[in-house]
Formats: sequence, structure tokens, C-alpha cells
Amino acid sequence: MFPNSSNVGHPVFSPKHQQQSNFFNKFPLNTAPSLLSCQQIVAAQFSLENAALSRDLLSGRLATITAVTLQPMTYQSSSPVQISAAPMSFRGRKRLSEQTVAHDVKRQRFHSHHSETSVVSQAVPLPEERRCSFPGSVQSPLLRVHYLPDLTGCVPPLQDTLFPDCTDTTLPMAKDKLSQQVLELFQACQQQTCDLNRKELCRAELQKEIKQIFPQSRLFLVGSSLNGFGTRSSDGDLCLVVKEEPVNQKTEARHILSFVQKLFSTKLSNYIERPQLIRAKVPIVKFRDKVSCVEFDLNVNNVVGIRNTFLLRTYAYIENRVRPLVLVVKKWASFHDINDASRGTLSSYSLVLMVLHYLQTLPEPILPSLQKNYPESFDPTMQLHLVHRAPCTIPHYVSKNGSSLGDLLIGFFKYYATEFDWSHQMISVREAKAIPRPDGIEWRNKFICVEEPFDGTNTARAVHEKLKFDIIKGEFLKSWQVLRDKKDLNSILPLRRTMQKR
Repeated sequence: MFPNSSNVGHPVFSPKHQQQSNFFNKFPLNTAPSLLSCQQIVAAQFSLENAALSRDLLSGRLATITAVTLQPMTYQSSSPVQISAAPMSFRGRKRLSEQTVAHDVKRQRFHSHHSETSVVSQAVPLPEERRCSFPGSVQSPLLRVHYLPDLTGCVPPLQDTLFPDCTDTTLPMAKDKLSQQVLELFQACQQQTCDLNRKELCRAELQKEIKQIFPQSRLFLVGSSLNGFGTRSSDGDLCLVVKEEPVNQKTEARHILSFVQKLFSTKLSNYIERPQLIRAKVPIVKFRDKVSCVEFDLNVNNVVGIRNTFLLRTYAYIENRVRPLVLVVKKWASFHDINDASRGTLSSYSLVLMVLHYLQTLPEPILPSLQKNYPESFDPTMQLHLVHRAPCTIPHYVSKNGSSLGDLLIGFFKYYATEFDWSHQMISVREAKAIPRPDGIEWRNKFICVEEPFDGTNTARAVHEKLKFDIIKGEFLKSWQVLRDKKDLNSILPLRRTMQKR
């Protein structure tokens, strides 16, 4: 299930002896159909056409397969998405090209989306009367699918027909200037429904094309597009799940991605711009969608990103101070040039975990450990197609801590500037406390240790230079001192310029 792990998790797809018959038999048959997003639709039994081709591709004989002839793309000309007038180039984004990105410092970016989600992203067609297909696309054959029952709860569901209640998205009151500034920045910069829909439209089109090469694959939108911590400028993260077994990221994943890159640069060049294969620890194909003007990272079978997307989504919505605080910290780190793992600083994912950890370790905690309190909802062995259900079953967390957003922001900087022991401690959201550093090779000689909640790796491993670490610590200390004295967010982050960039 996880990269580099063979003893964790159940198969992503149904067992092989069930793939052609009763994959959906385990689910209720008497549930009324409902229109669900891509993350909520149970993976249908995939077509076994071209099975021999798929086996060849997955067994390493990719070089012997000729290119697949695809239907002419109509995505750009017929998409309902408004095409931006922005130049069709990578507009000053901070990631580097394949030639200059170090192999072990790929950003582990799994973060966000705005709560008012309106997504139509069927992985399999709906019944005829409810099927939604994009203009110009080829209709898929109908499949008989049984849907999961509707789930309602305190964490907004990813469902097209159920928008969150006002109680789910109510923001905290701001009684001081600094708190009001945090809220204004959040409201101006948080990801909107239209931003998510543009990413989803691209995902759906790409899934149809990729499935012609890998018929049993699924393409998931993950990270900041779905977990509640995204901004209007957030990139899209995609996870291509090609089979139930783990994929060797150094060999097999790169081989598969080289074929994806070739598909993007030839058959899909009308709307995919400059696909690049980045040979990081978790290799990706980086590309830009000309229609939505969104940059994407696509990985193969890095399914831990699907799991942590919904863990973070739960944290985002169980307490209404979490999302504004995370967003302002991400914007602050970006402005101070310490939010780029490809340049040896902190990934956005690490920053989110750092904020959650801080809120867990207050004398009166604002967040619990979800993995301790709800182990069945965040079981790392849970089948992948059930992961999206966990957030909808968890209620709001009621904390006795009434600190304002402004006080929490000042406290965040103070904690990492003066209280946290970087030399001996590791940040653990899973344990909801700082824990002693492990003695494994991955943790030795690392300046910052942030535990990934599911696979236990170090999400901050990119910070491997003392100079960069000293810069990061210096920014925390300086920002704490300035914000403590001035109580004005503009003193550490120019609000007008940041809101314009969004």
C-alpha cells in the first residue's frame, strides 16, 4: 500500500479472484444512488480490455510497447472552464527543473481545498439519467454500481449535492486587530470552489486518457486541493494508482512515469504543457494544464498521500481556528523564502504538521491526536477506497482554550523559536506531542524532524544544511519578537501584496 512497504495495508483494488465479479457485493444494495465525487465513489471493476498490454507495462517491458493511438483531444476547445489569459509558461513558480532538483528533496505537498466543494468526478459512469460527462469525451460503457450511503457529520463531506452547513464553516470571532488581519487574509486567499473544479476537470480528462494505457488504474486528486489547507494559488497533486502492490519508486515508478510523460508531450500536447520527469525520492511528472492554468505533480502509487489528505482534512474542520492559522503560516513562510523543499527549506506539508503539533501541545490543547482517539477511522491498513469516509464520522473538537487567532499565531512563533528542542525532539502529530528522535539513519544528522503520521518518515528531510536551518530558526525568532511587540501582521507579512497574489 505504501511506497517501500510490503507488510502494511490491504489491496488498493479487490482481490484478483473477485475483480471480474463481486467487487461491489460488500456494499449495501438497498441504498439510493447519490451523486458523489471521485474520492467517494468506490472503485468499480475496471475493464479487462488490453489486459495483456497492461501486464507488459507493469512488468517492465514498457519499451517494447508502441504508442497508443488516442482520440483527438477536445478538452481545450470544449471545456466549460474559462481559459486564462495568462502566459502559457510556468509563471515564476518556485520548483526547479529536473536538472537542478536534488533527488532526495522532492516537496511532500499534501494539503488543501475550500469547504464549499462542488465536484463532479466520476471514476465510473453513473446510471444513464445521472451520468455527467465532459464535452467532447468518449462515453464509457455503463456499469452497474452500488453506492455508499450518504454520510453527514461535522467535517464537510466531499459530495456534489451536499454543501457544508453554516456551522461547519463558521469562522472564529476576531476581537483584536491581529486576529482580524488573520481572518481577512484567510478569506481572501483560501481555495474557492471554482479553483477545485478546474483541477478536477483536468484530473477527469487525464484519467480517461491514462486508462487507455493502464486500464485498471485510478487517478486521485490529493493534497492541498482536498485537505482544507489550500490557497487560490495552490498547485494540484495527483496520485496514479496502477496496481494493488507497492511500486518501487526508483525503478518501476520512474519507468511508468516516463510513459506518462511521453503521452503528455505527444498525444495530449494540446492542453498539457512542458511535462517534466523529476527523479526525486518519490519521482513525479510535473506539468501545466493550459486550460486551468494550474501546475500539477503526478506520482505513482504514493498512496500515503491519499491517507494523509483525509487525516489533515479532518484536522482542518474539527476546530475553526485551524485553517486560518495554517494559511497565514504558509503565506508567512513563503514570503520569507523558507517554504521550498527543493531549495533545502520546509515543505508546505511539514509546515501544516508543525502548526497542528503546536495546537496539540498547548497547556490546554486545541487539537487532539485523531489517530489515537479514532484509530478505526485512520487505520493504516484500511482499504484505499474507504479512506474518504473517515472525516465525516468525527465530531467537532471542543477545547477549553479560548485563545484568539492573534495570540495563537504569536504563540506558534514563540514555541518554535524558544521552546521546541530541535536537537533532541521530533514533531509528532500522531502522538500529539514532541517525542525523542529515533536513531535510524533517516533521522541522523537531520536538523528538523517532522514525523509523517502514517509511514513514519521524516517530511522535513530536505533541510539538510545547517545554514538553511539557521535561517529558518532565525525567521521564527525574529517574527515572534516583532509580532509580540507590534501586534500587526503587516510587520512580518505585507497583507496587500499577499492578498493580490492569493
